[in-house]
Amino acid sequence: MSSKKKFLLRLDPDLYQDLEKWAADEFRSVNAQIEFILRSSVSKHRNLRQSKDKKKTEGNLEDPL
Repeated sequence: MSSKKKFLLRLDPDLYQDLEKWAADEFRSVNAQIEFILRSSVSKHRNLRQSKDKKKTEGNLEDPL
């Protein structure tokens, strides 16, 4: 089993309540829901960053004719 980093997270009670409802709708624990949201967000950010980096690289390879 992989180990996971443990840390304290303070949330606004209303936000936590919303997360609880969302997690229940998707049959997850609140912890699993938060991890799912974070993974999705990080993945999206990586994809955007890679697209930008790729465009920069492609722009530098164009022939200056």
